[in-house]
Amino acid sequence: MTGESPVINAPPSVRPRIGLVGCVKAKSTQPEPAVKLYTSALFLGRVKYVSQTCDQWFILSALHGLVEPDCVLEPYDVALDDASRQQRREWSARVLQQLRDRLGDLGKYEFEFHAGAPYRDFGVVEGLEAAGAAVTNPTAGLRIGHQLAFYAKEMS
Repeated sequence: MTGESPVINAPPSVRPRIGLVGCVKAKSTQPEPAVKLYTSALFLGRVKYVSQTCDQWFILSALHGLVEPDCVLEPYDVALDDASRQQRREWSARVLQQLRDRLGDLGKYEFEFHAGAPYRDFGVVEGLEAAGAAVTNPTAGLRIGHQLAFYAKEMS
């Protein structure tokens, strides 16, 4: 015995936080880096929030799946709201694979969702949790107006 006492009640290890921001319908009319392509107040609030609270963040695009903020995209008109349940499940599986490809072991992370139900509820959250990841949704249950107020308040 070295005389050192064991650590009791040590704080849990802190997982890197990954922000996942849902795309929106309002877009620029020309190719832009993804962070500038989407133009709604809700998207801008989400981006400002995750930029300050997460270690890394991605955009969840209905067309492209997981997108790096600086990836240049052409404007498009695709929404998960218009997709069938099967298409949403396929999209979710694609996003989970894209996350694994970029991050490796998903269980090492905490994922923070800033996206609507179509981006969460067809396998993404379940897949992350099954991989051992922590998942949070700071605006759960809030309508758009309340989400806008949340982001405005949190960033003021």
